[in-house]
Amino acid sequence: MSKLGYCSRSQAAELIRAGRVGLNGSTKRDPETPVRIETDCIVVDGHAIESPQKIYIMMNKPRGLVTTASDEKGRETVYEELRKATEFLPWVAPLGRLDKASEGLLLLTNDSEWGARIIAPETHLEKTYHVQIRAVANEELTTAIVDGVKNKNGEILRAKHARLLRAGEKNCWLEIVLDEGKNRQIRRILESLGVEVLRLVRVAIGPLQLGTLAKGAFRALTKEEKTVLDHAISAKKSFTTKDTK
Repeated sequence: MSKLGYCSRSQAAELIRAGRVGLNGSTKRDPETPVRIETDCIVVDGHAIESPQKIYIMMNKPRGLVTTASDEKGRETVYEELRKATEFLPWVAPLGRLDKASEGLLLLTNDSEWGARIIAPETHLEKTYHVQIRAVANEELTTAIVDGVKNKNGEILRAKHARLLRAGEKNCWLEIVLDEGKNRQIRRILESLGVEVLRLVRVAIGPLQLGTLAKGAFRALTKEEKTVLDHAISAKKSFTTKDTK
């Protein structure tokens, strides 16, 4: 049901357990029941689910929102922003997450296969962040961010690139580029280096730039933007495959 863009996996499981979902004429209560999307008929409350048009959205996520469909702590989610603008948008899922305190470029889609390629670790699609810190960075700090820090499990956390963008008397902005998607990676690196993060904004995913999209606003990707992202994924995958041979 989530692959068909009807709802999230957790919402689908609730509907199934409640006996509201039929598969090929019979009610199913086991969310793990195997389904052949191409041939099976799935109905919810007596209405057949059909594959919606594929949708690819970019949002400028505001600070303070979480990227889950529903939150056990009752916090506002990015879906509140989507519902404010339209009631007719099919279900879309966020690609990766920006934590509550982070902001910036977030992709959402109902094309689960495409989304999986975007966030796949082996793709190494670069993500660019502008980070304000309570410190004035020098070359030693930017080098340490790229060299990496070791966490308590012995895992090395590092950025691909880091450079100073602009500086004030007591704080500055850095540009940090990641090519892997570990949880709260930038915050954990800087915390290990004794640096406080004031703001963290994702400004690009691969070649796709956040640009001038207003905070809280969202729009569909253009065909050109989707094509450029597809080419970037293919190029990264091809390069990684050659590099591992």
